[in-house]
Amino acid sequence: MEKAPDAFRTISEVADEIDVPQHVLRFWESRFAQIRPMKRGGGRRYYRPDDVDLLRGVRHLLYGEGYTIRGVQRILREQGGTFVQNVWRAGAEPPPPELEEDRAGDDTDEAAADARAEPNLGVFGLSPSGADERAGKQPSVGQTARRGVGADDRLKLRTVLDDLVECRRLIEAALSDNDPAGQDRRSGEM
Repeated sequence: MEKAPDAFRTISEVADEIDVPQHVLRFWESRFAQIRPMKRGGGRRYYRPDDVDLLRGVRHLLYGEGYTIRGVQRILREQGGTFVQNVWRAGAEPPPPELEEDRAGDDTDEAAADARAEPNLGVFGLSPSGADERAGKQPSVGQTARRGVGADDRLKLRTVLDDLVECRRLIEAALSDNDPAGQDRRSGEM
C-alpha cells in the first residue's frame, strides 16, 4: 500500500527513500538544527514531507555536490531551509560555491562521525580503542571489522547495531513501565 505524498514517514521509510542508513539520519539531526522530525512515544521519529525534502537536499549537497558538513551548515544559515529543501530538484538554483573555511578543520566533523558510528563494544567486554592490539593481543571486533569488512557491509552492520540498541532501549522501557522492581533485577540488585 502506497502512502499519500503528504503522509508522515518513519525513519526506515525515509532511509530507504533517500538511500541513506538510519544512523546517518540520526547523525544529521545532531549536526543540522533544522532537521527536527516529530518524536512520539518511545522516541519513534516521524518525518513530515518538508523534513524529507530537507534531508534530500542535505544528501544532495553532501554526496552529490561534495560539500562538507560545515559547508551545508553555512548554506542552511545563509540561504535557509527552503533553499536546501529545493536544491536537489531538477532546474533548482545551484548552491553557492564552497568556501575554504568550510573545509578548514572539517576532519574534526569526520572524526566525530566515526566516533559516533563506532559500535559500543564495551557491552561485550571488547575494546575498540586498539590498546589490546598494541599490547600484542588480538585486535578487537571493531578493528577487525574495519580491516576485513567493506564499507557497505560496515554501514549495514552499524544500522543493525543501531536497531538492536533501540530494541534494547524499548524493551528496558517496557519492563520498567510494567514492573517497577524489574530495574533492580536487571542490575543484579534485589
